[in-house]
Amino acid sequence: MENGVENGWGKVADAFRANFDNPGELGAACSVYVDGRPVVDLWGGVAGREVDGPAGREPNRPWAEDTIVRVASTTKGFTAIAAHMLVRRGELDLDAPVVDYWPEFGANGKDQIPVRWLLSHQAGLPVVDGPLTFEQACAWDPVIRALEAQPPLWEPGTEHVYHGVTYGYLVGELVRRISGKTLGAFFADEVAAPLGLSTWIGLPEEHEGRLARIDNAAPFSVEELTAGMIKSTGLDADTVTAWMNAGWGPDSVAMRAGSLGGALDNMADPSVAYYSTRAWRAAEFPAANGISDARSLARMYAATVSDVDGVRLLDPSTVERAIAVQTGKTRMHGLPPELNIPADRSFYMSHGFWRSCPPLPMLGPASFGHPGSGGSIGFADPDAGVGFGYVTNLWDLRPDDPRASNLADAVRACLG
Repeated sequence: MENGVENGWGKVADAFRANFDNPGELGAACSVYVDGRPVVDLWGGVAGREVDGPAGREPNRPWAEDTIVRVASTTKGFTAIAAHMLVRRGELDLDAPVVDYWPEFGANGKDQIPVRWLLSHQAGLPVVDGPLTFEQACAWDPVIRALEAQPPLWEPGTEHVYHGVTYGYLVGELVRRISGKTLGAFFADEVAAPLGLSTWIGLPEEHEGRLARIDNAAPFSVEELTAGMIKSTGLDADTVTAWMNAGWGPDSVAMRAGSLGGALDNMADPSVAYYSTRAWRAAEFPAANGISDARSLARMYAATVSDVDGVRLLDPSTVERAIAVQTGKTRMHGLPPELNIPADRSFYMSHGFWRSCPPLPMLGPASFGHPGSGGSIGFADPDAGVGFGYVTNLWDLRPDDPRASNLADAVRACLG
C-alpha cells in the first residue's frame, strides 16, 4: 500500500496533515490496520533537520517510506507481547512465582513475587542501587545480578510505580530463561520475522542509515506542565500539584528509576546522552530503546487481535488475561497517605499494557497498548479489530500532547 488511505479513511489523512500545522510536526508516520489488513499508511515531513557536523552541512532529509525512529517506552509493548506469547504456549504462568523460572531472583524477600507483578509494575523494583556503568547496562548480566540482589522498595503487590527501565530487564530475563533467547532475539525471530516488521530491540548496524534524527519540541514551564496534567487527567489543580511534588522531585523514585543505578545518568543532556550513540541502539534495553516505523507497530498490534497474512500472535483468551487492569488494586508508591490518585487517571496498567483511560484514551474501552516518551504509541482494539501505530521525531513531553489522540479520534470517526 502506498502512502495514502483506502476509501472511507480520509479523515485520518486530514488529521495527519493538520498535525503538521497545529500542534506541529517535524517528521511523522501513522498506520492503521483493520481486521488484519492495512487501511491507512502515511508518512511525511523531515527525518533530519539541516545540521553542521564533521562531514559538513547535512541538508534536510525527507521522511521516507522506510524511515525508522526511536520509540522509547513504546518498546515495553513489544516486550509484553513476547511474554504473552509464552503464556499462550503454556510456557509462562502469570500466577507462578518468578523463582520457578529464575531461581536467583528470590534473594532479599523476592521469593514470593509472581510473574504478574513484574508485568504490572508492582514488584517494588523500579530502581537499582548500583553503581552501574553504561557498559554494564549494555552487557545485560550485570544488571540482572544487581536486580537479583536488590531488595524491593515496598512490600511487593501492595503498591505500584512505573518501572521505567528495569521492566525490560525483569521481563526480558524471564523470556531468556524460558526460551533461551534474549528478548531482542526472541522478538526478532518470533514476532518481527513472521510479520516482516521493521522493528528492533537492538538495531542491526546496516539499518543505521534509515534512522530519523530526534529533535525536541520547545521547552515548557512548570505551570504549563501542571495545566497539561489537569487537562489530560481531569484531576483538580490541588491534587495534580500535590502529586507532582510527591512523585517527581529530584530524589524521587521516578528520577532514580531513569538512572538505572547511575548507568544512564547523562540521558538528560542530548549533547552527550548515551541514547544518541550506536552502542545504545545496538544493545537491548527492552523497556526503552526499540526502533520502528508506524507500519510495523500497527501490523504487530493487529496480529494480537486478528490474523495478519496468516500470523496471529495472541489468541482471544490470552489477550483477555493480558489486559486485565492490575494497578486499580494498589496505591501508587511515594504518595502521602491523604493523597489518592485513581489508577485510571494516572497509570492504568494491565500485564504490560496500558489500558484506555482519560490520560491515554486510545480508541475505546477495549484498547490496549503502550506509549513512548516523545509521543509515539502502538495499540490494538479487539472490539474494532484495529492495530494502530504512530511515530514522530519531534519529541514533545507535554502530558496533553494531542498528536496521537487527534489521529485516534479520526480513526474512531471513520469506524463510525
